Amino acid sequence: MSINKVYYWLLLVFTYAGVGLSGSYGQAPTKQLTDREQVWLGYFNQSRLSNRFSLWLDVHARRNDFLDRWAQTIVRPGLTYHISDHTRFTAGYAYISSWPASESEHTIRPEHRPWQQINWSGRSKKLQTNQWVRLEERFNRHISNDELQEGYGFNFRARYMIALMVPLKGDVIQKGIPFLVLNDEVHVNFGKEILYNYFDQNRLFAGFGFPFAKDLNAQLGYMQVFQQLPAGNRFYRTHALRLFIFHTLDFRKKDPSILSR
Repeated sequence: MSINKVYYWLLLVFTYAGVGLSGSYGQAPTKQLTDREQVWLGYFNQSRLSNRFSLWLDVHARRNDFLDRWAQTIVRPGLTYHISDHTRFTAGYAYISSWPASESEHTIRPEHRPWQQINWSGRSKKLQTNQWVRLEERFNRHISNDELQEGYGFNFRARYMIALMVPLKGDVIQKGIPFLVLNDEVHVNFGKEILYNYFDQNRLFAGFGFPFAKDLNAQLGYMQVFQQLPAGNRFYRTHALRLFIFHTLDFRKKDPSILSR
């Protein structure tokens, strides 16, 4: 069975669950699947301030039809508390601008999104892993007849991401050695305004990474996003070229005794 068929049957389960919970037991409408192409560009920064605290920032630009027109922009700062060298908690705020999918509409929807995340990393022989669980509180501005209206819709969204990285040479990812990347992230909606799309989307990515330095690497590859829209019977399958830059900075004071050795 292909991965898309697996997604299809899973999404049907979520759709029927949403119909039952909303009290509507009529025949399910015909599934409508739309394919589209996008380019996703992203920059991730973590700036270490002390042994316990660091600043988080990720910025994104997404374009439809391979750079033809805007899809979305995201600015997402946060404050991270380092529980240990491999586990950290982050809380922050994101501002999102989303352009309409239809070229005949022009109103950009603003979204305010507080978020909280637990993140942990590990390594076993050549395999390096990174995982997070994120909770988001989403406030989306109401739109009607291609115009912004008063008030916001609200829902929660939970996300789980796992990334696997393997160097193409040696046992450790290091400067100048490319590495393979495979990650998957599932999103689930909940809240009283969610009726049919408890499953929101799944993002599956495969590509290559290249470390320019110990604290700077780029990851380029293909990502498929399978998303269920609020109507329940409409889905997007997005084929995206994704380029993410990961950058870390360390502003902690160095121990003079170590520097003099």
